[in-house]
Amino acid sequence: MNRGESQRVMGVGLVLVATLAGAQVTPQVSQPAEQAVPEQGPPSAPGQVREALTLERLVRRAREQDARVEAAQAELRRLQALLRQARWAWFPKFETIVGVGGPLPEARNNGLGGPPTTEASLEGDLKFGRLGFSAFLETNAVLPVYTFGKLKALEKAAEQGPVIGKALQQRAEDEAGFQAAQAFFGYQLARSGLVQLDDTSKRLEDAAKQLQRLLDEESPQVSKMDLYKLGFFRKQLDARRAQAEQGRQLALAAIRLLAGIAPGEPVEVVEVELAPEGEVKAPTLEEALALAEQQRPELPGIAAGIVAREQEVFIRERAFFPDFGLAGFLSLHYTSNATRQRDPFAYDPYNQRDVGVGMVARSTFDFPVKQSELDQARAELDKLKAQQRLLQAAIRLEVTKVHGDLTAALERARALTQAERDARRWATAAMAAFELGTSGTRDVVEAFTAYAQSAADRAQSWHDFQVAQAELTRVTGTAVREP
Repeated sequence: MNRGESQRVMGVGLVLVATLAGAQVTPQVSQPAEQAVPEQGPPSAPGQVREALTLERLVRRAREQDARVEAAQAELRRLQALLRQARWAWFPKFETIVGVGGPLPEARNNGLGGPPTTEASLEGDLKFGRLGFSAFLETNAVLPVYTFGKLKALEKAAEQGPVIGKALQQRAEDEAGFQAAQAFFGYQLARSGLVQLDDTSKRLEDAAKQLQRLLDEESPQVSKMDLYKLGFFRKQLDARRAQAEQGRQLALAAIRLLAGIAPGEPVEVVEVELAPEGEVKAPTLEEALALAEQQRPELPGIAAGIVAREQEVFIRERAFFPDFGLAGFLSLHYTSNATRQRDPFAYDPYNQRDVGVGMVARSTFDFPVKQSELDQARAELDKLKAQQRLLQAAIRLEVTKVHGDLTAALERARALTQAERDARRWATAAMAAFELGTSGTRDVVEAFTAYAQSAADRAQSWHDFQVAQAELTRVTGTAVREP
């Protein structure tokens, strides 16, 4: 190795160290899949085939297994149960009392309300006669017949519950999917950085061996200072590699959490290039806004909430009117040691059989309280309508911001990709001129410094584009796509 080559290697190492400074996850050029560092984990059981996580699989698992999604699903089941409850609100409520007790003194007469027929049936003494027991059953119910539309409004309000629940579930799924995409692309960025660091470290190691050989031969091309610089750069790379590895492990931990993978179970992630193949075209702002108005789950959710509030106001307004219904009652009493009275005019608390049906009206006259509840319901409805307008404006603002970030990231990625090509040509030309003796070491170091910096910036820019694209799918309510 001549002196120019050693300076080139040291220059690349210096720039990589400077690029990595202060970064938790190393932004470097992503490498082909076969060069990536595999995730270390316990070996799989014999015959077990573990499917590697693509972005689509990871997002799907996150949308299915995230704890927030499970909580939203539980809330949806609760709202569906409330809907079933509202649909059965017309069903009469049977108030029933059943009892049995004793002992009771003997009560005998002729069954027509006459005087007692046994001495033990007289009151005021201690002669109880043949002791017995008593059992009774009393029940009553009211079947609503006409409620001025209150029951129908209650059912219509409850029908909005599952709509709101599904909106909450979809929002939780979108959040989980976006975070899964963030973790996936963060892993790809850290992985490619580790590959680049390993390649640079190997080159520096080869350069150190060559420098040491030249020093042993007492070559005038190198000095001890060159060897010290190279050793410094190698140690800096080792330190930054530890930080990059930490970033990769953090991304894997996030993937494990979002995918619902048990601790200790190996995680396999498909390795992809951050830069998409072919021409990339971002949607227009008008398309993104139109898609958000159609797909964002919060919009139908808050619309359903407004419908429910309107029905509540309707119910409060009709609360001033009575409810008409069909009432029925049943009363059965039996006493084992009492004579059942056959005279319909005789009072018989011991053996009674009464049943009846009739029309009833039910209402309360707390009109001031009802008016206060109506005013509260109207205020809540106006509040929710204002929140709907605020939500629509907030969604438009959010989509506009994310679309701007995506467009800027795409333009930056395209520019930095071209800058990397130019830097590569610059480095090639500078190295050729150095070998011909028409330029100095400084020109070579500057060229390779620019090349290393542009390669790192290019990887970071395409990472930012992929994350911005995933966020745009979240704010428009659509699915995350593979890069």
